[in-house]
Amino acid sequence: MTAPDPSPENDLQTLRARLASSEADAASLRTELEETNQGVVALYAELDDRATQLREAIDLKGRFLSYMSHEFRTPLTSMQSLTGILLARLDGPLTTEQETQIRLVRRSVSELTEMVDDLLDLAKMDAGRITISPEWFEMVDLFSALRGIFRPIVANSSVSLVFAEPPAIPRIYTDDKKLSQILRNFISNALKFTTEGQVSISATMPAADLVEFAVTDTGIGIAAEHLPMLFNDFMQLDTRLQRRLRGTGLGLSLARKFAQLLGGDVGADSELGKGSRFWVRLPVRYTPTPDRGAAP
Repeated sequence: MTAPDPSPENDLQTLRARLASSEADAASLRTELEETNQGVVALYAELDDRATQLREAIDLKGRFLSYMSHEFRTPLTSMQSLTGILLARLDGPLTTEQETQIRLVRRSVSELTEMVDDLLDLAKMDAGRITISPEWFEMVDLFSALRGIFRPIVANSSVSLVFAEPPAIPRIYTDDKKLSQILRNFISNALKFTTEGQVSISATMPAADLVEFAVTDTGIGIAAEHLPMLFNDFMQLDTRLQRRLRGTGLGLSLARKFAQLLGGDVGADSELGKGSRFWVRLPVRYTPTPDRGAAP
């Protein structure tokens, strides 16, 4: 015995019920989508507002640092000039103790000037106002300038500063002032944390289109766990010597940012108690790219 065929009326009622259920589901889905869209629009508005606030905060910080840095420079320059006059005995003779104290003041002024310069560079970097000025230069000219800068510092020191004779390295096309600033930071740190021995500066070409500058010292060295954090902003190692030789903790961070702007990178290798080696690698020829945040 076969089951009776469903009547057309039953089929129509079933279809209507399914259609009503689908319409109800669609209406519920439309309501959810509208609520979601409203939430997304509100979220975008909040994100845009937060982004505006962040830009204003960064701009305010940059203007504050720039203003304060410029305001600090005038009295610092005056103190440098006055201590130079006193040490030159232009106003009369000095006792040994007076000369020692004036040299301490002059050294403190120099350290404070370096901090101000670092803060000003950081403000420019955050504001995207760092300018890259590449030009062709010879390696010997760069080393000669660095040698002249640091000769007075190591004149009466137990640390020797050695500039290794560079191999046959061609002329380099990059911003030599930024490169010099990176190397000056590396050399200054090496001299700070090397009480005796040697600080050497060398240049090699690990590849045909790449040049590497390295500053190697026989100083106190750095523990392996601290190496990954060295180039972070305001990074300072908590050691007895570091606590005595305080700075802003910005020098290495700025060195990395400058190197990246020039299309390269920096790094460090070290062993605690045996010394450190800081290096910067740059392309032989600088090529500007839009994502580096600096105008050529």
